[in-house]
Amino acid sequence: MQSMDYIFIIGAPAVGKTTLAGELYKRLGGVCIEQNGVPEFVIPSGTADEGDLEETLCWENVLSQARFFAEKGFKNIVILDIDDVRTREIPSLFRGKSFIILRLFSSDIGQIVSQMEKRRANEGGLYDIDLARRLNAKMSRRPFLPNEVGLDISGKNQKQVLDDSLAIMGDFVPLTDYEYDPDDVDIKDYCSWVWSRGLK
Repeated sequence: MQSMDYIFIIGAPAVGKTTLAGELYKRLGGVCIEQNGVPEFVIPSGTADEGDLEETLCWENVLSQARFFAEKGFKNIVILDIDDVRTREIPSLFRGKSFIILRLFSSDIGQIVSQMEKRRANEGGLYDIDLARRLNAKMSRRPFLPNEVGLDISGKNQKQVLDDSLAIMGDFVPLTDYEYDPDDVDIKDYCSWVWSRGLK
């Protein structure tokens, strides 16, 4: 498999992003950048929209880390847990680089609910079934962006998802030159945890 500059993994909560990212990172020997790993910080008092500022700082931190490792010569930089609406920006920000956006979704929402229940019982973390349903539904039907591919994880175990992902990337030839404007993409096809954006 050819190496990529960047591998973005997106999907609903409990769809298996972190598990897949960990396996890809170990298998490909790159870097794994998870937005949840951004250092804790306190939003300054008096901020008009705390959610928007928090998300913006996290996104810019992830971008800075990604560029830092790329400048140091790293390949296969795996990035995950970004706010869904930021996915629209990836083809603009990374035009000219070899990247892939792996969009995980499940045609069986029961599988995601079951995985969320197991995660809550064993590790804690986000537990919002309604959000998972909405995000999974949007991700299963929205148009693809440049260098984005979908993977239905329904009925598959962790090894099968990893094998399918590696097979996809093995055959994938990323576009580096294309016409794309994120403002031409319908933002209503995306979700955001920043409630002021009105994307649910």
